[in-house]
Amino acid sequence: MYQFSRSIYRELAPKVADTTSASCASKQLILEACEGTMRRLLTDRRYFARPTKALFTELRGHFPISEQLFVLQVVDRNVKLAIRYLDEVPPEELAGLVDRECKAHTRRGTPCQREPLPGRDYCPSHKHLEEDVVIADEEIREEELQLVA
Repeated sequence: MYQFSRSIYRELAPKVADTTSASCASKQLILEACEGTMRRLLTDRRYFARPTKALFTELRGHFPISEQLFVLQVVDRNVKLAIRYLDEVPPEELAGLVDRECKAHTRRGTPCQREPLPGRDYCPSHKHLEEDVVIADEEIREEELQLVA
């Protein structure tokens, strides 16, 4: 995922609105925003509905109005490439890149510290929170069959 965030940064860094000493700080913020977005795509993709919009919103303040369309195009292209990469790479290969944590929160509101079950989003204590998409699809098919019959 490093390559995608750096690709965005390399294309956008020369276009930063120059205000002398603030330029270096702006470039650092741009890099951190790109890396944060790619990290979130890797770890929490299911709940990251609009990564392009989120990243563009973070970046747009660092560029002049005349460059806004270019920034959006660069962000959109690289985010789509990153998503395609994540779709094609086997989950086992990505597992080493991510510290897996349970998606649930405790009663106190703090994140659960346990590691999730393999291939799941939740630990054994919170596995009841897992949405079972396969069962829901089967139930819908059964209802459709009953309506046809």
